[in-house]
This record gives sequence, C-alpha cells and structure tokens, in this order.
Amino acid sequence: MTSTHSTTNIVIAGLGGQGIITASDILAEAAFRAGFDVKKSELHGMSQRGGSVTSDVRFGERVLSPMVPAGEADVLLVLEPTQIEINRPLLRAEGVLLTTDVIPPDALKNKKSLNVAMLGALSGVLEIDEDHWLNAMHAHLAEKLHRINDEAFELGRRCAQPD
Repeated sequence: MTSTHSTTNIVIAGLGGQGIITASDILAEAAFRAGFDVKKSELHGMSQRGGSVTSDVRFGERVLSPMVPAGEADVLLVLEPTQIEINRPLLRAEGVLLTTDVIPPDALKNKKSLNVAMLGALSGVLEIDEDHWLNAMHAHLAEKLHRINDEAFELGRRCAQPD
C-alpha cells in the first residue's frame, strides 16, 4: 500500500488481552527496521479487564505526531468484531479494513497468536520486507514462541492474499 501522503497511518484495535500493544510494537519495529521514521501511541482504557484498546502507528520519511487523526487511517486492523464500528471513523474513505474474518477460525494452532496472524495479513498491504517483520517479531517475543508465531504470521500472509 502506498499512502496518498508521506505518512502511513495504521490503527490496531481490539480488547485488553488480545495483544494489541504487542502487535503495534512489532509493527513499529518492523517499520523502523525498514528505515522509516516511526511514532506510536496507545490508548489502554480498561485494557486489563477486557476493555477497548487502540494503538496508532505512523511511519514515513518524517513523522511529527504519534496520533492518527480521525478519518486518516490507511489501515484499520481490528482483532475484536465489536470494535469495528467504534473505530471505523478513524479509517479514511479509501482505507483498508482488516478484520479477523481473513483468518479461518480453526487454522491457528494457538489462538493467542491471532494478533501475529493479523500482522501477517497486514504485511500484505504494506511495503515492508518480510525479514523486517520476522526480526521485529523475534525481538519482541520469547524464543520459545518464535516457531508458533512464525507459522501464524505466514498463515495471515497466505489468508490475506487475493485469489
């Protein structure tokens, strides 16, 4: 995806405990490894009790603010269906809405890897090399989780490919 402006704006939304912050950390690091200036912010709400969580990641040649302005998200990635309509106003008219519908329900070996599978789907619409994604994932996840998350990431990449 090439943004219509010099900054790419991504919003990741879901509920506390779904790995929203981890996913945004991985995305931010992958973009940084790809040579972009990166800014990130997050809103936790009642995140430890399953409340709404959003994280904004902005990257480009030069990024001044970490917050994605309303109506300017290039991609809205949502891990919890109840959060789609709540966050839809953040998405620009031509933006991409990525929901968990792209991942077959029984395809994940570990349901806790849904956030990483969704990053795999996201990787298909961003111009960041796969190596940067994998290196960022490995930097943020315990070594014992690398294999299962590598598989989840690849599943997301495959599932999000257009037929």
